[in-house]
Amino acid sequence: MILTGGLKSLLPHVLRRIIRCNRLSISNTSGMAEGYKQANVVILHESLADDFEKFCHANNGPLPLLYRSKPGDWKCPTLSSDSDSAVITSYFTRTDCLQYKIYEHGASTGSLKSLKEYSEQLKDMVTFYLGCSFSFEKAVQNAGIPIRNVEQKCNVSMYKTAVPCYSVSTFRCNLVVTMRPIPESKLEAAVLATSESKEAHGAPIHVGDPGLLGIQDLSKPDYGDPVHLHPGDIPVFWACGVTGVEAVINCRAPLAFTHSPGCMFITDLKNDNVTVRSSREIPQVHCISQDPLHYSIVSAEAAQKIKTLETLIGIDPGDRGIIHLHRQNELLKACLSISHARSVLITTGFPTHFAYEPPEENDGPPGALAIAAILQALEKEVAIVTDQRAMNLNKKIIEEAVQLGILKRPVPLLSYQRESADSALMFLCENGNPGRPRFDHLIAIERAGMAADGNYYNARKVNIKHLVDPIDELFLAAQTIPGVTTTGVGDGGNELGMGKVKDAVKKHIKDGDVIACDVEADFTIVAGVSNWGGYAIACALYILSTCEIHDRYLRKAVGFPPLAKKVIWLSALPSVTKEEKLLKTLAQHGVRSGKTASLEMEVDGLPFYNTHSLVIEKLL
Repeated sequence: MILTGGLKSLLPHVLRRIIRCNRLSISNTSGMAEGYKQANVVILHESLADDFEKFCHANNGPLPLLYRSKPGDWKCPTLSSDSDSAVITSYFTRTDCLQYKIYEHGASTGSLKSLKEYSEQLKDMVTFYLGCSFSFEKAVQNAGIPIRNVEQKCNVSMYKTAVPCYSVSTFRCNLVVTMRPIPESKLEAAVLATSESKEAHGAPIHVGDPGLLGIQDLSKPDYGDPVHLHPGDIPVFWACGVTGVEAVINCRAPLAFTHSPGCMFITDLKNDNVTVRSSREIPQVHCISQDPLHYSIVSAEAAQKIKTLETLIGIDPGDRGIIHLHRQNELLKACLSISHARSVLITTGFPTHFAYEPPEENDGPPGALAIAAILQALEKEVAIVTDQRAMNLNKKIIEEAVQLGILKRPVPLLSYQRESADSALMFLCENGNPGRPRFDHLIAIERAGMAADGNYYNARKVNIKHLVDPIDELFLAAQTIPGVTTTGVGDGGNELGMGKVKDAVKKHIKDGDVIACDVEADFTIVAGVSNWGGYAIACALYILSTCEIHDRYLRKAVGFPPLAKKVIWLSALPSVTKEEKLLKTLAQHGVRSGKTASLEMEVDGLPFYNTHSLVIEKLL
């Protein structure tokens, strides 16, 4: 008789006995034995076992190791009391998974319900039991979140990605993931429900567009079945134990066995994950891009630190009304986006002193270099684009910043001129192809921004267009390039990127109806002094990099946390000493202050400008 009903409520040992007797007609174990852990199975020759265990530890997101057997031993006492049939162990049978796959020299050569015909070979083989995402399904449902594949009575969708795992000896492969459609309103609940289940792959490794993982078509999974998204669902991806199958294929072992994807070993271990967690361990989900759709994950503790930074830099020393320009969580979302970027382009330069040479002010370059320094420490590509007339000045400043130890190495310096209608696209993308952008994120800090009439104005309503190259065009072009996001940092509303708050600028800033920048950035960071915004970005990127939850999400749960690099990141952060040295260097090159009001203020006998930087420094 074939049994198909009531499986989710049966105890694991009963289900294993039914499976062992080949009395089930189902194709996967999703939804079975609710509340109990399930396991992926990999069986290898003992000569490969140590390397595979190292591979699991190096990639414990997809391959959380639950148990490793001794050669020829089919019992797993920590997972179950009766694995295999105790009355027929002389045959070394393996019948406790619905179905097994056979691999010979990397090729799949068949599927079996039992491995007893390989009993002689199995004497020299080791079995690995690896955590499975089926284990957290009950916790997800308890959080009020539907499991679409269970609803649709099919296997979960599994996909090969373009994300490489950490290689160990002959074990090397790309990450495999499962995808579960989650209603957008339930995203954070889904992350929270699964993040505790580290032995079942833990929190998601990607939320949003599958193309960012190298997955081209959700309707064509590499393993399992297509699972249909409902309106309002977001594709959410978890690391998957089938990564072990890919590793077995690529190591080309003469003989190996695995479970058939979706046909798990059901253990006697309960999913008892109710714990009291600190804010460091509680995840938050934030949308950082709509095209392509992309969410990021960060701990509540790290997010709160960055929100504190945002409040700190928002103080208005000149009482100019910038409090009305603030948009909550813009610093957090901007820095989450930058954290995911591979290559960043920075621009600065506000020639407010139009009657002097050079006309630049000293607000902007220090903040830009602080951002560049942390990006270098984080091993991201970074370049600066500025006005052609200011190239020599900026080159000298960058060289001296290297000598002063502010920068690790010189930052490539670029200029932009409009030569044709597609000049901006050609500058930002290889051969002007939007599918191949050179930069993932653009940052403007205290950069003169184009007003609605096409001119550029300083705070005194003087048109300085003759001193400004049309770098705004790069930010406008970026709006048409999928995957390229932008941030604007300003302190008065006439800076590049402040177009996002132009209505507030026109209403609350003196002469705002004339000077307001008309060009938007995706994220707008408003600070009392723009340099503070740059320092806050650098500090926030450090906070994110040292956040375990965010780091795991960036790594896609493969490889190891880069703990040894923390000292390097810390040394790259802005400080009062660095700021003073750089301001002195700028003064030596004739660069004047544009924020005299704030520089003349004192707090406890210190210039307000430096005191505020000291507070930011101490916050870390």
